[in-house]
Amino acid sequence: MGADGTEGAGGARGGTGADGTQLRVLRREEWDTWYGTLIRAFGGVPEAAEEREMWDSLTEADRSLGVWDGEECVGTAGAFSLRLTVPGGAEVPAAGVTMVSVAATHRRRGVLTTMMRRQLDDVRSWGEPLAVLTASEPAIYGRFGYGAATFQLSAEIDTSRTRLWVPAGTDDVRLRYAAPADVLDACEEVYARLVPRRPGMLARRPGWERVGLLDPESERGGASPLQCVVASRDGEVTGFARFRVRPGWGPGGHDGTVLLKELNALDPATDAALWRFLFGIDLTTKLTVQGRPVDEAWQYQVSDIRRCQPRLRDGLYVRLVDVGEALRARTYQVPVDVVFEVEDAFCPWNAGRWRLTGDLKGASCVRTSDAADLALSVRELAAAYLGGVTLGSLAAAGRVRELRPGALAEASVAFASDVAPWMPHGF
Repeated sequence: MGADGTEGAGGARGGTGADGTQLRVLRREEWDTWYGTLIRAFGGVPEAAEEREMWDSLTEADRSLGVWDGEECVGTAGAFSLRLTVPGGAEVPAAGVTMVSVAATHRRRGVLTTMMRRQLDDVRSWGEPLAVLTASEPAIYGRFGYGAATFQLSAEIDTSRTRLWVPAGTDDVRLRYAAPADVLDACEEVYARLVPRRPGMLARRPGWERVGLLDPESERGGASPLQCVVASRDGEVTGFARFRVRPGWGPGGHDGTVLLKELNALDPATDAALWRFLFGIDLTTKLTVQGRPVDEAWQYQVSDIRRCQPRLRDGLYVRLVDVGEALRARTYQVPVDVVFEVEDAFCPWNAGRWRLTGDLKGASCVRTSDAADLALSVRELAAAYLGGVTLGSLAAAGRVRELRPGALAEASVAFASDVAPWMPHGF
């Protein structure tokens, strides 16, 4: 992503800026030029034809912005129409901010800030209470009100020296190989059933099922084409795993690696059966996993967690575009009645006091003149929104101020989620 200054590029709403650049909604026929600017900003390595075609078909031109300097595109930003699961299981409309770049020749001229300003104004006008993104450079987006709301787990598991305990019923699960495309519908049904169970998941819109099948040779790194194993119980598909295998041989013999791309399961026995399968693939000694939920069960089933080398990193960044609507859309673990003093310089319509009342059945969030119980910026509210980051930990970091004794503990418990929020795939 490109860094920038504070203004320019046609001003906040578009048109021609003082430096001659122009911000406008993308025209469909400009996509190749626009996307070429993005690819160059990320290093200039061409994508495989199948990948480029997929993103071309998924791009929503009327929700995408370009900044132009004459005939040259120097800035890009898109916003997919997504639906994000929040605590309580509701699917909330969210703008999936994507394909953001600024040409290196036009850094520090206000290009990014102008695109972010216009984009958030647009999202508000579309009636979408949330904007979400994954950040190539996390330091950029905090100033626009985005907070890191989910985290993800990666690991390199030494399967030659780690054993996996499995629960009762695991042996009742049947596994079979299948061509990924041949079982796509069954796998998508499994995924759809999981969406309401975990905050941060994305309900698939038509076309997005292709993301899971994307398999360009350039991404294999010497591994096999994408493979798929489907799990079933009593004739019903209950899970699947997509993966590649990279053969290897060392002084001691076989030394292959299994590279997991995706795994979804409807019940603990299916989940364990799929992981046990991945641990035991012939001629392999390592299992590499990336971007998994931080509370995934296999961590508590392995014989030696140290030989799994677990690592944590940031995942989905959330921005509350409409504080009232966003807080109303989710439920809360325990009854809560709290007044927030919200700071939001970039979207001033959110600034001020909001009274949140809610429980496991629903919530209300309205403007109020009552005394504030907690003071925080919209960034911290966004970080806590999906229940994976506690308000208590943010307060310990000095990011939340308690104004009424006891309010912090009450709100922190209410915002929590029993299931760690997780973003299943990028966009």
